[in-house]
Amino acid sequence: MRLTHPDGTTVHLAYCANAHPAAALGEVRARLADHAAAVRRELGADRLGIGLWLPRAVATRLRTIPADLAALRADLDDNGLEVVTLNGFPYQGFGDDVVKTRVYVPDWAQRARLEYTLDLAWLLAALLPADIARGSISTLPLGWHAWWSPEDGARAGRNLSRLADGLATVEAETGKEIRIGFEPEPGCVVETTADAATVLPRILSSAVHPAHRHRFGVCLDACHLAVGFEDPAAALATLAAADLPVVKAQASAALHCDTPADPAHLAALERYAEPRYLHQTRARHPDGTLHASDDLPLALDDAPRDRPWRVHFHMPLHADAEPPLRTTRPELTDTLQRLLGGPTALTDHVEVETYTWWILPDGSGLGTDRLVAGLAAELDWARGTLAALGCKEAAR
Repeated sequence: MRLTHPDGTTVHLAYCANAHPAAALGEVRARLADHAAAVRRELGADRLGIGLWLPRAVATRLRTIPADLAALRADLDDNGLEVVTLNGFPYQGFGDDVVKTRVYVPDWAQRARLEYTLDLAWLLAALLPADIARGSISTLPLGWHAWWSPEDGARAGRNLSRLADGLATVEAETGKEIRIGFEPEPGCVVETTADAATVLPRILSSAVHPAHRHRFGVCLDACHLAVGFEDPAAALATLAAADLPVVKAQASAALHCDTPADPAHLAALERYAEPRYLHQTRARHPDGTLHASDDLPLALDDAPRDRPWRVHFHMPLHADAEPPLRTTRPELTDTLQRLLGGPTALTDHVEVETYTWWILPDGSGLGTDRLVAGLAAELDWARGTLAALGCKEAAR
């Protein structure tokens, strides 16, 4: 969906297709018809934005077989869908039974990450609507902290230098500007906006020509921001001071527990400890510092229980968590207000990214019809929230 900010900026609202991950091109195309088009109809919208996730094998096929790319573009048009952003964070296997830290492989120290991201840039340029000149790709925040070395930082710099040159070539040959948003995430080399403001400028300034710096920024995930107990206003001020634009915002909410010392609260948390995805958990000490656990099962063993916890478990935006837990929807609302509630739009791409429907303990995301209804309800909540901030839905 397209909305118009009071300053005239077109704000694109989409949902991320990693909510129904597909490993092969045929599955990607099928999901456009049986999920995305159904969500669009449920919303009563004439056009719906999709943040595609294209696994490595699919991206390779689309880059090497022009007829397949043309068919995908036709599918989008036929189903009333449009793509202005890609999720380039997972490389492959996002629907596997166990993902966990494999989602960070390959990282930005590896050539495979560069090649994949460049392929995505070319594909996005080909998929962008004719009247849209700029697209975005979200990517991992360099790598997983436990695996990263100073040598990896140097290798990442070389890869980002090559990426900048490649993005310039994409723009020169297609007329489409593709920007890259590094997505701060708990447990990664770039975990917080403060990390983004220190680590990214250091690498980019040494590796990327100043003429290409505008091609890089941050993908601000509101769930990740909340897990780190970051204040949205302070976070955005930190990014602005570092000259890091919010290339893309992911509208997402984390899981919050006020009193994990309470047996009922702890039992509720245990229902979210599942084997597929990593659920980094943070507990905030009275002095503002955080106790970090790399996954919820670890937190259940070692995190202090006398203070609030937040868990990296993407929760539906429109619904309350089952008591006694809550979601960080208030923090998400504040984040969107800071981004789009002022006189100037601080981003133009907003992507709803709840990829956990299939693993919610209440089973509310199981089945195509229930997933479609849930995704539509989330997008309707996001549309209403942006409208309350003064963004008006644009007619096609």
